[in-house]
Amino acid sequence: MATFEEQTACVVEALFSDLLGEDESVCRSLETDSGELVQSAAQPPTSFDPVVIASRLRRMGDQCNMDFERVSSEALAEVLKGKMEKFSAAVDFLIRRWSDQNPELGYERAFLCISVKLMIHVAKKVPAKVHPNQLITMINGNSQVRNYIEACGGWENLDN
Repeated sequence: MATFEEQTACVVEALFSDLLGEDESVCRSLETDSGELVQSAAQPPTSFDPVVIASRLRRMGDQCNMDFERVSSEALAEVLKGKMEKFSAAVDFLIRRWSDQNPELGYERAFLCISVKLMIHVAKKVPAKVHPNQLITMINGNSQVRNYIEACGGWENLDN
């Protein structure tokens, strides 16, 4: 069984693959996925499918209806120009702002929604500046988000 960090890397890579359209034949949506995974006889059955989970993350990101171009934040302005070293600070700022408007969302869901949505937005604007490792590191490095995902039963049980 893969570690949380390895699973996170698989999920984020699948998200980027879908986002950048690198292999559209592999991408599936939750509506068209039967949920049945093909397993070899040597492998125990698993419900971990990074493509399906990436689709769930993308849907979570779609819940964020912020217009990043109209939000006033120095860190966000830097990120929108491709300065990804400010990505974490921009996400933290946006979580506070979005949580004020959507108090029913917990920090962990807001983190996932905003970080995915902002990463997608920046990837469309300045694709050369965005790399999967940036999001992988943020998720793996946030113990609160990791604990939330593990409390759901792992990535495969993260729903939207």
